[in-house]
Amino acid sequence: MDSSETKIPLWQQLQATASVLQNVLGGVSASAAIGNVPVALRPGVQALVFHVLRSLGRAQALRQLLVNKLPAPPADALLCTALALAWQEQDAPYEVFTLVNQSVEAAKRCAATRGQASFINACLRRFLREREALVAQTNNNPVALWNHPKWWIARLQKDWPDHWQAILAANNRHPPMTLRVNVRRASVLPYLQTLQEAGLNASAVGCSGVILEQARPVPELPGFVAGLVSVQDAAAQLAAPLLLFGLTATTPLQVLDACAAPGGKTAHLLELADCRVTALEVDAGRCQLIHETLQRLGLQARVLVANAADVSAWWDGQPFDAILLDAPCSASGVVRRHPDVRWLRRESDIAQLAATQKRLLQALWMVLKPGGRLLYCTCSVFRAEGEDQIETFLRYNTQASLLPSPGHLLPLDATNTGVVPDNRAGDHDGFYYALLEKRAL
Repeated sequence: MDSSETKIPLWQQLQATASVLQNVLGGVSASAAIGNVPVALRPGVQALVFHVLRSLGRAQALRQLLVNKLPAPPADALLCTALALAWQEQDAPYEVFTLVNQSVEAAKRCAATRGQASFINACLRRFLREREALVAQTNNNPVALWNHPKWWIARLQKDWPDHWQAILAANNRHPPMTLRVNVRRASVLPYLQTLQEAGLNASAVGCSGVILEQARPVPELPGFVAGLVSVQDAAAQLAAPLLLFGLTATTPLQVLDACAAPGGKTAHLLELADCRVTALEVDAGRCQLIHETLQRLGLQARVLVANAADVSAWWDGQPFDAILLDAPCSASGVVRRHPDVRWLRRESDIAQLAATQKRLLQALWMVLKPGGRLLYCTCSVFRAEGEDQIETFLRYNTQASLLPSPGHLLPLDATNTGVVPDNRAGDHDGFYYALLEKRAL
């Protein structure tokens, strides 16, 4: 990262980064907080924020060693920002002494931190003098070592005793940029050639996916505006084909996408089959994202603002051939894309989310046609939101049977080969899939 390219002083970027971090620690999502940053600052600040969030556990552990009493939130956020960026010299986005100097400058130039600029300076100068010893003292702290909350680490150790370390390590890496080719308008091999002609190296993944060697701004992707491709992780691309494969109907399939925003899976269903899709989303603002996605791709669906669990409010009484339930979840499988998630979630959220998932499953099962299929999925690696949820559902719903499906997909995991051809080792997010069939009585 080169501040000379943007002509924006580093202290100003650090100030904005610390402000975003303070908001995240206060419960605001990083995307929302970054959205409030001035446009000119936004790209650099987003990169810095993501770096900070991936090292926040270490930064907070170092801060504990440097202070006797926690400073006020603005000063604490700036101090932790500097420590997160500087603690590992080889991965620092700027030269470490520059980071320290500019962090102190940022403190001096903000009314909320000016009174603590000398304190921040003293902490950071001590850190520079004793960095090796201070870092060594934090190495026995699991939160510092893995940069995840303690409860999160413990849950993964329980759920995945053989894989928890690999999952945590994957969460702290940068994800690839994966695209889905719109098979109604293009195919993978010609699109790979188009990318190569544009100077972009990429490789195929799955049936219609492409992984870029280097991420690019979305508007710069060849054919994106024209609807040739969409951005969608390889794991998420499994949903539509898994639900639709082998389903037949004398009339167009009636398909429900129950929690549809931002519309990627809705669009994929329509790209793969001549079906009639009803897309539900409880949030009106996010419903607009579905409309925008479909418009860009030249597709049509019936989009409703509705709570999928409140069936009486939206259902017309006609059962569906297929239902996609991408249920609200912890997002524990997409932490590498959203590094704020681990710091926003609370342990108590998991039980609450599992209860919501159970309620949606039970409600939507009632609107599925006998012989139809329901695909339950979450972007979670926690068993409570995946395997445990489905085992309980099957125990109390004798009309349901589990068809071959991937189960838990772990990020960068090669062990769960399953029985679905696409479920193979690859650089994908964490996900869970269970395909259920409703037997006729």
